[in-house]
Amino acid sequence: MSIHEECGVFGVISPQPGDVGRLAYYGLYSLQHRGQESCGIVVNDDGVFASHKDLGLVGEVFGRETLARLPRGTMAVGHTRYGTTGASVRSNCQPIEVNHQKGRMALAHNGNLSNAARLRDALELSGAIFHSTSDTEIIAYIVTKERLSTPSIEDALSAAMDRLEGAYSLVLMSPQKLICARDPHGFRPLCYGKMADGTYVAASESCALAAVGAEFVRDLEPGEILVFSKDGVVSRREYCGKVEPAPCIFEYIYFARPDSVIDGVSVHAARLRAGEILAKTYPVQADVVVGVPDSGLDAALGYSRTSGIPYGIGLIKNKYIGRTFIAPGQDHRLDQVKIKLSAVRDSVAGKRVVLVDDSIVRGTTSGRIVSLLREAGASEIHLRISAPPFLNPCYYGTDIDSRDNLIACHHTVEEIAEIIGVDSLGYLPAEQLGALIGKGCCCDACFTGRYPTPIPMDTRKDRFEQKLSEKRS
Repeated sequence: MSIHEECGVFGVISPQPGDVGRLAYYGLYSLQHRGQESCGIVVNDDGVFASHKDLGLVGEVFGRETLARLPRGTMAVGHTRYGTTGASVRSNCQPIEVNHQKGRMALAHNGNLSNAARLRDALELSGAIFHSTSDTEIIAYIVTKERLSTPSIEDALSAAMDRLEGAYSLVLMSPQKLICARDPHGFRPLCYGKMADGTYVAASESCALAAVGAEFVRDLEPGEILVFSKDGVVSRREYCGKVEPAPCIFEYIYFARPDSVIDGVSVHAARLRAGEILAKTYPVQADVVVGVPDSGLDAALGYSRTSGIPYGIGLIKNKYIGRTFIAPGQDHRLDQVKIKLSAVRDSVAGKRVVLVDDSIVRGTTSGRIVSLLREAGASEIHLRISAPPFLNPCYYGTDIDSRDNLIACHHTVEEIAEIIGVDSLGYLPAEQLGALIGKGCCCDACFTGRYPTPIPMDTRKDRFEQKLSEKRS
């Protein structure tokens, strides 16, 4: 069990046929940090859909020839995946495509439905046959079913949202429209922008808009549905304001790129504030502040500025390897840390080091990083974490499905410091989470246990695979 990135979604609609598939490709490259299991693009050429999806990174799945085979069109949707429901197999790659009586549809989803098991059971009892084990297919089924009795695809999506619980930011493409939706709590980010030629672009993060030359317009509000078509942009707000917004605080701490702005808050600025809070809460005499690349760097800078301790480059990351969390299995994870990070001896040898990182899950990776610095000659290491301790599972897309392997559930802070091998350890106080984004409304359930929605009974990522196995036996 480990934490993984979220999925990334991307959509584009152009007033004239063009190379929208390539735009989606560039957008997905900017969202690669949100998922490294698989990716896919579906292009709409006058109602005819063409797609390519597979397991792997964007650069591995889409080579020059593959991109060239995608037709020109007026719309495209793309997705980069780390799945929190369903195994890492090709059948779970997105976007999901559906060909039904009222036309075609392609759907890309970021998030996790907390009522997925209940919805899937009801659909199967009504005769639905599933081809994947992801909760995204559940959404596609419900939207398709509602479309049979509603006048438009956006009406069908609105009706479907009445049955969905949990986290979902969606980009949906029909033959004539591109539709975006964000769940009423706004757990996961979603925004849109506009290009000079009138092309509209939607994406999980604003960094993807900048990558394709689109000017940021705004974030979707929690519960909002946006419909893009040849007639312009229409906002539907029937689900807005029904519940208190609860954006995931871990987006700001870890998931999102620092150059993104989510709901008006700079991710970079939020991480700087985390470092400032840590410096004030856990001051220490030290010679250098070092951040763990990449998501610990901004907080380390904030710690340095507030404490007056010089900021130093103490760890170098191999830019050609994915995040540590992606590797399956403990042996792989340890090997990847060795390949991924190396210590800069001149920066840390003989020095008292403040090491800043974004989180501790098991403690294994943190212990290995501490060992690297010890081997490079650090005389003291004081670890500061820009998040509170993980104490609870997440049901909204972060892949923490059990308390069993969370080190903070079984050890005190002092014990964790001893296990990891640091001289002192300080976590961001949970009561300070709101200060990171300047507002009190956020989802911090993985730290506090305060869940905005009902808790599901079965949280296993492979619960649908297990269910199929149980049926066969």
